[in-house]
Amino acid sequence: MGAKVVMAARSLDKLEQEAPSVSPNAENVLCVKTDVTSEEDCRTLIEKTVERFGRIDILVNNAGISMRAMFKDLDLKVIRSLMDVNFWGTVQCTKYALPYLLASKGSVVGVISIAGYSALPARTGYSSSKYAVRGFLDTLRIEHLKDGLNVLVFAPGYTASNVRNAALTADGTPQGKTPLEEGKLMSAEDCALHLAKALEQRRSQKILTFLGKATVWAHRLFPNLTDRLTYGYIAREADSPFK
Repeated sequence: MGAKVVMAARSLDKLEQEAPSVSPNAENVLCVKTDVTSEEDCRTLIEKTVERFGRIDILVNNAGISMRAMFKDLDLKVIRSLMDVNFWGTVQCTKYALPYLLASKGSVVGVISIAGYSALPARTGYSSSKYAVRGFLDTLRIEHLKDGLNVLVFAPGYTASNVRNAALTADGTPQGKTPLEEGKLMSAEDCALHLAKALEQRRSQKILTFLGKATVWAHRLFPNLTDRLTYGYIAREADSPFK
């Protein structure tokens, strides 16, 4: 869409492989090795962005990990890991980008999940971190209501990705497989197009998929029924922790 893009992740080689697909002009793409659990890495990401392009118009906080285990079986280091990536990664990147976003009257986005509106069992750390990101961004929006800053909470439904393969188990090791049929889920490309459109419209909230919207609606109006339906849904997963 013509944007100059900065991509940040721990795997610099993977970013550099993707760079040519973002723009044929290498000068329009910057890849920065970043671990969002490191405050210094987040600061460096913003500094390198401004050094190259002179401004920041949009910050998309998309780094995230998941988990799958009952809380009673869980090593607490798993929840700490999820909060460090999902919540603190968002907070730290936003903190250092904020002066530039205020100057450009730009947008900050947090990619959460339907689990940030209606909790998912066996994902205590994941749901908690996504609720936390939503609370942080909703607060930030109010603080800068008069400053021209757009704050978007973006909640996809199930999207095809590696997140479930990499999801942490009770002892903190990746589960290495997904309980879902990934090929039947929304593609990452389609999800990104929805995000781009929401940014263009300067939305404050965007919830994707019929199931996602229905779940958020039902959770608000019929919380007890939604709890029971959610329990049944997760119980039917392959290798469900309930079994």
